Amino acid sequence: MGVDLRQVVAGILTITMFVMLGNMIKRDHFDSVEEKLPGGGGNVNLDGSELEEQGLISHSKKSGGLSMDDGHYLKPCWDKPNLDDVESTEGFVTFSLTNGPEYHVSQIADAVVVARYLGATLVLPDIRGTNPGDERNFGDIYDVENFVKSLDGVVKVAKDQPSEISTRNIAVVKVPNRVTEDYIVEHVEPVYKQKGNIRLVTYFPSVNMRKSVKTSSTSSVACLAMFGSLQLQPEIQEVVDSMVERLRTLSRKSDGQFIAVDLRVDMLEKKGCHENGDTGRKTCYSAQELAEFLKKTGFDKDTPVYLTESRWQSSLDALKDLFPKTYTKESIMPADKKATFLDSEGSEYEKVIDFHVCSQSDVFVPAISGLFYSNVVGKRIAAGRIQTLVPANIRGSSASASDFITPYVTKKNHLAYSCFC
Repeated sequence: MGVDLRQVVAGILTITMFVMLGNMIKRDHFDSVEEKLPGGGGNVNLDGSELEEQGLISHSKKSGGLSMDDGHYLKPCWDKPNLDDVESTEGFVTFSLTNGPEYHVSQIADAVVVARYLGATLVLPDIRGTNPGDERNFGDIYDVENFVKSLDGVVKVAKDQPSEISTRNIAVVKVPNRVTEDYIVEHVEPVYKQKGNIRLVTYFPSVNMRKSVKTSSTSSVACLAMFGSLQLQPEIQEVVDSMVERLRTLSRKSDGQFIAVDLRVDMLEKKGCHENGDTGRKTCYSAQELAEFLKKTGFDKDTPVYLTESRWQSSLDALKDLFPKTYTKESIMPADKKATFLDSEGSEYEKVIDFHVCSQSDVFVPAISGLFYSNVVGKRIAAGRIQTLVPANIRGSSASASDFITPYVTKKNHLAYSCFC
């Protein structure tokens, strides 16, 4: 019995199409999972779009995974606003930074936008961790002088809270993340005019960081605040730099590349990482699943992997079995810095260090969906680092790593693309 060659080819193409579609669906589900947020937010959807653009990064034949020669370097698109364009008022805007660095960048942007619109003076915030009593000064983590200088001519900044502010003449006002001018006019300005001072609390109705279709007069202010005002204070920056340098030294066999993976065991346990049988959605990926993903997308076993989990746990062994050079902060951080930044009460320092190491890594893989993922991607886009891979359970034996680049990059729909071009 003869075989029609055209039927054979058609069958092969059909099978290939279904495998690719399966991978795309799984990746899309990671980007559209729901998460309960602090600050009054409800159930929200992350960026929920399929990858359409392929091959933005070439496969590296030498070390596997991704080639770093992408050339996606961007420049700020915004013009620095002028303070003379705003009518000055006598009141103050106070606020706190909470829940970690992924929230800080958004909270800063909202506070600067509100203070500038009102013509008010922005009071330097304190920093509050998730544990009761875990409070720090702004300067314990961020560079105060750089912050003030970056906003010079944009908004007035007071380093200390004025003595004239009391509970009698200040009102607490909640604003949604990425607050709009219309919201300020309707909900914030009337309270400010009545009380004279306000304390802002940002809530997050969504962790979606897709850019807006419309631009507004506050866009340049938000861009400057989010991407141009926060720098680490020198000692923490030195710790981050030393950790990144050590990871690069350990990666000589993989062209100096290292991967950062946001994988925190406590978060995995809370989320459960179970796949919904009806939708196939996954909220996060285990160490075993990540190991298989990295292996199948072509990364060499000698590629160093940095985990945001602070200390080693047995549940991470599956990743180390396939990638022996897998490290936590405990094994990478300089010994003389551990007492201050690793063994201290509270985890605020650890979160900040993770955020910036993940922002500087050659490849970033978020095992957990959320704002950490979204805002690390934004910082990476601003620095020209587009290699963020959204993991998936790959059914075949291998796949191209470039097929799993975050839709934030392939569709260029992240907020950062409104600020950089």
